[in-house]
Amino acid sequence: MVALVRLRLDRHLCRFVTTLCVLFFASANNGAAQTANQAQLTREQAPSAFPSTVPPSGAEGGNVAAAPGDADLGEQQILKRTEEYQPFTISAGAPFYWTSNVALTRSGEQSDFVVAPAVAAFYEPRITNTLYGLVDVREQLFYYDRFDNFNFGSFDVEVGLRYLVPQWHNLLLRVDYDYNRLTEKNSFAAFFQNHSFIIDAGIPFRFGRAQTLTLGADLNISIAAEESGQPPNINAISAQRSDYALYLGYSAVLTRSFFVNAVGTLVVRQYYEGGRDDISEILALTANYRVNKYLTVSAVSTLAASQSNQSVFDYQVANLGGAVALQVKF
Repeated sequence: MVALVRLRLDRHLCRFVTTLCVLFFASANNGAAQTANQAQLTREQAPSAFPSTVPPSGAEGGNVAAAPGDADLGEQQILKRTEEYQPFTISAGAPFYWTSNVALTRSGEQSDFVVAPAVAAFYEPRITNTLYGLVDVREQLFYYDRFDNFNFGSFDVEVGLRYLVPQWHNLLLRVDYDYNRLTEKNSFAAFFQNHSFIIDAGIPFRFGRAQTLTLGADLNISIAAEESGQPPNINAISAQRSDYALYLGYSAVLTRSFFVNAVGTLVVRQYYEGGRDDISEILALTANYRVNKYLTVSAVSTLAASQSNQSVFDYQVANLGGAVALQVKF
């Protein structure tokens, strides 16, 4: 009898320890996924490092997601033709802003100051009068003042095409492949990698020579993703998702040196695991002053609210600050 009782206790203890291990690894995995998801949303909703003088050909979380040269494509076909096309662009920018919700949480929000320097190189060859290629490499780092454990980097390689359709009200179509790598602070070690296809269509409506309204749709379809540090055989919630967005952009050139932009975006985020679906509204506002043809300074802000079918993921965030950007074309 004593041996039987001891055997049953041993079995219960073994099951208890096994359950604790499973819960521990699942919690760690979900935490890694949440970290990757928070970093993705942060970079998409942060103020843009590079200003645009015309409405965006694509919007990603309220920001201009395409290369700065996209503005030149629009200006060439909509405003005027240039004598010499310059396909290379080297850009460096540094948004600095206060954020109201560091971790993008529903409650217990914590604010902080963020500096997010970025560098990028773009090559946009003109294939025909209306068809352009794109190859770009971008790196952006996010540094927090008080909560430096949130520091991370975002590295992108993008390849795609832009096609202008003048007979369809200057419709601008964009198709891209994007590789994104989220990296740990002070390291190029990745904690999340994503491969996606982006399809975007935007139609500009001009009012006079200085104002433009752009209506567009943007699909960002993840085809593969990898989260580093996941224990095997644990079915954790993944940060992989696809986004379906509608956006409305407004651009006004007030003087030769001063211009403003506003982009409102409604996006549905569909996660591949966990049954999670989010609906987010993002408003990005910028006021830009071009000091010379290389240097632009900006006042920047983004406001975002997200509602999820899993209410724990609801949040609101405001980002307010400025940015300095350098751009060289050749």
